[in-house]
Amino acid sequence: MEERYARGCAGYLLEMGALKRSKRSGWWIVGVKEPESIAEHSFRTAVIGSVLAMLEGADPAKVALMCTFHDSQETRVGDIPWIGRRYLTTASNQEVTADQVADAHPVVASGIQAIVDEYETGDSLEVEVAHDADKLECMLQGIEYLEQGYSNAREWVDSTRAKLKSPSAIALADAAQTMTSTEWQRTYLRTTPSASGKAGE
Repeated sequence: MEERYARGCAGYLLEMGALKRSKRSGWWIVGVKEPESIAEHSFRTAVIGSVLAMLEGADPAKVALMCTFHDSQETRVGDIPWIGRRYLTTASNQEVTADQVADAHPVVASGIQAIVDEYETGDSLEVEVAHDADKLECMLQGIEYLEQGYSNAREWVDSTRAKLKSPSAIALADAAQTMTSTEWQRTYLRTTPSASGKAGE
């Protein structure tokens, strides 16, 4: 690989590190002082997308890939909450992505641009599942914030739940609303003979 392309690809990877330090600022509106990072959101969105794809008969790898890159443009424009978009005119995610990968190797540039373009404009089952994964992740995060005492997160939970389309996403959302964020521990506790339920054991 030519040095200029290596530097271009490495630069893109370094830029993606900014997502680990960038907050999902929309949660500030509901009072969350330290919301999750964009990278944290994208990680669980990719996991959710994989699970939904398996349930819906879509390609899990393709969905996970779209979910991984779906907010990658926010290194340049930040996380603009829905209310802010009412007042701003911004470049499309495809335009931002083109700038981000301008110096990368052509196969990397075209590959990432294709992923982003499909997520933004495609109409396949994978695209629908990826969009559902994004919304379901937001809903689950809202449930977690509700547990932490941020009552204003209820509106976000309800509004994102209402936007889900796939039967599997709706089923998972309904199940999640009957559980706590630590429900997963009970699977282990149920199957461990020595588990007495006493604190500290």
